[in-house]
Amino acid sequence: MKLGIIIPAYNEEKTLKEVLNSLPKTLPGISQIEVVVVSDGSTDKTADIAQKAKITLIEHDLNRGLGGALGTGFGYARKCGFDLIVTFDADGQHHQDDIAAVIRPIVKGKADVVVGSRLKNPAGMPWYRQLGIWGLNLITLLFFWVWTSDSQSGLRAFSKKAIGKIDLQSNRMEVSSEFFYEIGHKNLKMVEVPIRSIYTSYSLEKGQKNINAFRIISKLIYRRFFSK
Repeated sequence: MKLGIIIPAYNEEKTLKEVLNSLPKTLPGISQIEVVVVSDGSTDKTADIAQKAKITLIEHDLNRGLGGALGTGFGYARKCGFDLIVTFDADGQHHQDDIAAVIRPIVKGKADVVVGSRLKNPAGMPWYRQLGIWGLNLITLLFFWVWTSDSQSGLRAFSKKAIGKIDLQSNRMEVSSEFFYEIGHKNLKMVEVPIRSIYTSYSLEKGQKNINAFRIISKLIYRRFFSK
């Protein structure tokens, strides 16, 4: 099976090299791994670091947001015929060993989508982040009728079936909840696995903010009721 590790990155020169160096070279059930960095209009050395690492680099001329970067990654995965993909943040928030856990249900044919949930063992996650995520979990359930314990997780795995069916329309952070619209709408089988919660002052500054919740909710309303 061919695995693509999709890493959306916007001005991540401080952490990207370490993240790329940490990624596994082999995984159970995987014959080929391709790492893909989508540099989303970065103005720092993000693209240079990816090029020096000799991995696949896709660049946006302008910053389109997390959803735009992930949409580009999914498009590349369809073009290249990946059997499964993993989305992985560039800010050091994920542990490389958790990749094996999120791909396992897909490799075994037990899921179309796997969500790595930090809320199953939230040790290390600030309480206010936990509160914000639970709030967005409830909004996601209300709008899309799909329950997840971590709607904002950036560490997820998708089967070839899911890659082909998921049609992302959001450009910004609301894409994390939009995935669950697609999961429910396309009848994809989802499971969750626990992953570690790694937070630094850098990742807290770069990551999702509770104050963004109102904008995300307005975008989700549009996605639920006014888009195809």
